[in-house]
Amino acid sequence: MNYVTRKATLKDLPILLQFEQGVIKTERPFNPTIKEGKINYYNIPELITSENSAVFVVEINNDIVASGYAKIKDDRHYLKHKKQGYLGFMFVPNEFRGKGLNQLIIDALLNWCKRKNIFEIRLDVYDDNLPAIRAYEKVGFKKHMINMRFDIEDLDI
Repeated sequence: MNYVTRKATLKDLPILLQFEQGVIKTERPFNPTIKEGKINYYNIPELITSENSAVFVVEINNDIVASGYAKIKDDRHYLKHKKQGYLGFMFVPNEFRGKGLNQLIIDALLNWCKRKNIFEIRLDVYDDNLPAIRAYEKVGFKKHMINMRFDIEDLDI
């Protein structure tokens, strides 16, 4: 199979908006706080056109089959690094999973960050999303911090 990894353009927006809905559908079971109905997570046009972010896609036979973005963010003043590369929007449709496409996307994103002199890379993943955690650990990510939540609406206090 001939895979092509490239930066996304605004012409890719229709399929990327579909991928965004795929990410949301995948994540809804892990997060009861996501609103019902159609929502958006990302400003994809801005991620594509900004100097401080990049969206990459993988194509097979001119069809986009994977996506992801990297965004340069200011980090907290007390850390050794001033900036971090934040990764998100990693999506591969079910029929293309298990072919190493997420690895191609992450490699492209990490190379983009490195060219921008950004060496601290972060991402968020739901604790119960074991396939995603395994995929990120396979690339070299390590668990770093746990974000916890507690819904107290029905709690008698």
